Amino acid sequence: MKLKYFIPSLMAVVAAVFTGCADDSTYTTLGSVSVSQSYVAIPQDGGSTSITVNASSDWAFVDVPHTVKNSKGKDSTVYYIAPDWLTISAKSGNAGESSVTFNAESALDGRSDELWIKCGEDVQRINVMQGLSTVSTATCAEVIAGPDSKTYRVKGTCTGIANTTYGNWYLNDGTGEVYVYGTLDKNGAAKNFLSLGIEVGDEVTVEGPKLTYGSTVELVNVTVVSINKSLIKVDSTYVGGVAGNELPLEGGELTAYVTCKGNGVNVDIPEDAKDWLSIAAIKNGGSEVVFKAAPNTGGDRNTTVLFTTTDGKKTYTSQMAIAQKGAIVPVTVAEFKSKEVGDVQYRLTGLVTEVDDAAAGKYYISDYTGQLYVYKASGTVALNDVVTIVGKHAEYKGTPQVGSGYLEKLCASTEAISLADFNAAADDNNKLYVLTGKITEIANDKYGNVYIEDENGEKVYLYGVYGDWTGENKQYFIKDNGIAVGDTITVVTIKTSYNGSPQGKNAVCFGVKKAE
Repeated sequence: MKLKYFIPSLMAVVAAVFTGCADDSTYTTLGSVSVSQSYVAIPQDGGSTSITVNASSDWAFVDVPHTVKNSKGKDSTVYYIAPDWLTISAKSGNAGESSVTFNAESALDGRSDELWIKCGEDVQRINVMQGLSTVSTATCAEVIAGPDSKTYRVKGTCTGIANTTYGNWYLNDGTGEVYVYGTLDKNGAAKNFLSLGIEVGDEVTVEGPKLTYGSTVELVNVTVVSINKSLIKVDSTYVGGVAGNELPLEGGELTAYVTCKGNGVNVDIPEDAKDWLSIAAIKNGGSEVVFKAAPNTGGDRNTTVLFTTTDGKKTYTSQMAIAQKGAIVPVTVAEFKSKEVGDVQYRLTGLVTEVDDAAAGKYYISDYTGQLYVYKASGTVALNDVVTIVGKHAEYKGTPQVGSGYLEKLCASTEAISLADFNAAADDNNKLYVLTGKITEIANDKYGNVYIEDENGEKVYLYGVYGDWTGENKQYFIKDNGIAVGDTITVVTIKTSYNGSPQGKNAVCFGVKKAE
């Protein structure tokens, strides 16, 4: 069955453009202010249009509320007099007649906005439009490669639904995938997505403007043109008799219950998941499919299984996600950065070198391999804490960061100190200091006995420099990691003395800056 929703916006825009071309003697009148045109049309190739404002007292353009996306991708209200693409010759005036000119450069696509003129207690609204909004039929790949703000019509399959209130979901047509951020119902209203009845597997045609948010290509507040319901649907999944789609670490079976109105059921497991996931049985004519997962010795893993059927002319699909818990993988910062974005959980230990927002869990950690941003990890940390965190590999504008993380352990709270103050401090096996200095001599490369010096010429002898907070990564750490004289290192160490000479003992390296 195919449902179609039509929004008669084009006729409204056309009518508005013709109104904008009315004779200047035709005024839209309020009690204290009137304008010769309440609809102003500017050519799409760029140009100017003038109107006359007739006011009984001083008047001015005032801020208009607009709904936009904030930095987190959520709707928020901002206020401005006019959009950036529109220039107004005079934003205020006195009683009597005033001429106001609106100018815009050429536009890729049609655009419009509303302006407000306030005079006394009256507000005169003016609609400014440039060209007519055109809809380009495109593939997902063409949308991804195309410019922002252009309106596209795309047909594809719903592969996943992220939010059922606003209607945030994924559309894939085989050439690529775009994220639909906001879906309007058949009356053009928001926050009513469920009324449309869109399900994973349905073939949907939508229209909407493109927006790129970070690295995500979106179609925003789309209008649904048609819905072609899929003939196959995964109704539910069970693991060990309990509803869900996440298998345990030790492996096991997942059963999917399928409704199919087509001719037969075909199940496709992606190639990169076939080494751990297989089909154990297909029962009752394909209405019950049993999957078997092998034990997981690595990190969290997941895949998406494709179910297909046909009516003899067309193929219909439905997708089902399968996840399996995994071990938490210990990594260095450099190793973490080399991983792919995904659901695998990683464990990192580092020194908190910069705090962006402690309450929000935003800060930087460093180890001897590099520095990494932690985004919104639960748990409280402070500058110079040594911490162990667990989280997934995420990215922001192509830069790796820890996402969905949490503070697993506060290993130690430390104090940053100058080398001179460190040498003068009392010996204390229970107090930890952060020291930074340039290596001037490597006395023993097996255990990492080195001298470091600061810009004031003060030196500290470090008896043992290691790369692991647990003390396991000890011998030849300096040599194996290419750390040399002239490099600047940051370590956490205790203050001791040997034969009356101060030294740091069992220092753990949390930063290396190579000599230039």
